[in-house]
Amino acid sequence: MTTRENMPIALDEALASFDALWSPRIVTRVNDYDVRVAKVEGDHVWHVHDDTDEFFLVVDGELTIALREPAGERDVVLPRGSVFTVPRGTWHKPRSPKGASILLLEPTGTPTVGDHHDDVPDHVDATTGHALAQWHP
Repeated sequence: MTTRENMPIALDEALASFDALWSPRIVTRVNDYDVRVAKVEGDHVWHVHDDTDEFFLVVDGELTIALREPAGERDVVLPRGSVFTVPRGTWHKPRSPKGASILLLEPTGTPTVGDHHDDVPDHVDATTGHALAQWHP
C-alpha cells in the first residue's frame, strides 16, 4: 500500500488541498517533529512557546513576524524563500496583510497558539495541526 510517508509530497499540491487560513496541515513527520503547511492572511495572535523554537519557511508571499525581545519589539520581514526561527520563550505574532503560504517545523503536538497567548480570534485555528485531505499517488 502506498502512503504519504514513503512518497514525495508536492507542497503546492498539499497547499491546494485546503482553503482554511491559520489552520496548518501536517504533510509529514521527521522523528518527533511535524512538518506543517499553512495558508495565512491578516494577523495571528501574540503567543509564546515555552520549550521549543518555531521554524518558519515562506513558500509563497511575504510573512512578517513581530517579536517581543528584551531590547523591545521588532519586526522580521520574510519574503518568499526565507527562513526564520523564533527562539523558545520569545513572544511573537505572525502576520501577512496580502497572504502567504508557509511551512512550519515543530515538535508533534505543539499548539499553534503556544503555551501562553492573547485572546484567540475566530479566524485563528487553535490546533496541533490537521491531517491533509485524502491523498492519492
